[in-house]
Amino acid sequence: MDRPIVGYHLDEHGDWVAELACGHFQHVRHDPPWINRPWTRTAEGRASALGRTLACRKCDQGATKDGP
Repeated sequence: MDRPIVGYHLDEHGDWVAELACGHFQHVRHDPPWINRPWTRTAEGRASALGRTLACRKCDQGATKDGP
């Protein structure tokens, strides 16, 4: 299911994690050539992606929320 990004936080390794409206978290790494997400590298880029949807596999699997 597609869910909108509502926020971000850094994980223990310094990688950005998107907080989705459903309460699940998803890494949003920029790791070319496999994953191309240059917008994750700046605060402005991350802010511009708020509201953008990501496919949430955890919702598809019926998983409980990651966040509060």
